[in-house]
Amino acid sequence: MMTNLVKSDQKSDDVIKVFGGKPLEGSIRVRGAKNFVSKAMVAALLAPGTSVLKNVPEIRDVQVVSDLLRLHGVQVDVNGAEGIVTIDASHVELADVADVDTLSGSSRIPILFSGPLLHRLGEAFIPALGGCRIGDRPIDFHLETLRKLGAKVNKEHKDGIHITAPDGLHGAKIHLPYPSVGATEQTLLAAVLADGKTELSGAAIEPEIMDLVAVLQKMGALISVDVDRTIRIEGVESLRGYTHTSLTDRIEAASWASAALATHGDIFVKGADQDDMMTFLNVYRRIGGEFDVDDNGIRFWHPGGDLKPVAIETDVHPGFMTDWQQPLVVALTQAKGLSIVHETVYENRFGFTKPLVQMGATIQLYKECLGSLPCRFQQRNFEHSAVIFGPTPLEGRDIDVPDLRGGFSHLIAALTAKGESTIHGISLIDRGYADFRGKLRALGAEII
Repeated sequence: MMTNLVKSDQKSDDVIKVFGGKPLEGSIRVRGAKNFVSKAMVAALLAPGTSVLKNVPEIRDVQVVSDLLRLHGVQVDVNGAEGIVTIDASHVELADVADVDTLSGSSRIPILFSGPLLHRLGEAFIPALGGCRIGDRPIDFHLETLRKLGAKVNKEHKDGIHITAPDGLHGAKIHLPYPSVGATEQTLLAAVLADGKTELSGAAIEPEIMDLVAVLQKMGALISVDVDRTIRIEGVESLRGYTHTSLTDRIEAASWASAALATHGDIFVKGADQDDMMTFLNVYRRIGGEFDVDDNGIRFWHPGGDLKPVAIETDVHPGFMTDWQQPLVVALTQAKGLSIVHETVYENRFGFTKPLVQMGATIQLYKECLGSLPCRFQQRNFEHSAVIFGPTPLEGRDIDVPDLRGGFSHLIAALTAKGESTIHGISLIDRGYADFRGKLRALGAEII
């Protein structure tokens, strides 16, 4: 029998073979949140000094932001083993367009450089943006926010978007028609040094946003958050560097929890934080999963017996997070009965289910809203509701990774399935899951 077979962890390896049907058991550690760490690194641009970020995961998004910062004259030291990134933004310069363009398509982070660069240099260049293809993620909210703060946006530039602020940025009243995380981050990063007060209504209030607010406050910003999703920022004249420890990645923690459930496993996730996962934990318990919280993390396990079907609707915080649903759908293929998932955040997120069906899952997609929450996608011809019937045995097969969370979900499916699966395009998973091959080895997975 093959046990713990692990191929070289070189980043050039883009294919992994999985021999499924074995419970994942053991202990792993999860570090800082992908959706916060990269934004905190960008925030360091706002201050002509040194910032230190701790609990940083070794993921590709950190590499991309580090490279972008270096292109702009910033000194970045990444200590992957210790999870510490030190950023000296004493010197900032406009990067060469051709150099910035080499990172085009690697990430959507470059748009968040706009505010800090406008404050430090008076102009910014943003290349074409990449990211996961899970639905419409327009930058119109970002650009409209910058315009309201006084920026001039030239979208006609052949290589990207050129933004200037000839009169500096100034406070403004901004309303988001949808609580976009990216647009909220854009407003925070641009408004903290703007002249006057900014009021942002309809803001996102995810834990990662609150951690970014904490970082900016440490830097000297004046920010208040109201219970009605209104954020008020009073611009200050200057900011200083920060030292901050990132909150844990609640998406990665939940992904491993779903893997424990789907494979009938038992995984202790060191660093997992109950406070940021309460909504997920409630659903996990309703399905029939068990968990135990202590000061060092959370243990997730399948207690035996049948898993129960559930109805889930994704929503912005404090609702059920959209990034939680894809891994959990794999576990729901093993639940006894009919489960319903209504996706209200990204309209094309269920594209990942096609390989699951090919592996033996019974999943039907619908264009109708199979839920009670107000939904932007009603009568818009998107298959954004899913009905999952189980339990269904899964069989191994070849899979192409479509996006970050979908890719990890396919990995869970391969670990759950009988037989061998070959997963192509796993470099996408490296964007948000640090050393996932090593963690799989620690949990007893059979992979090559």
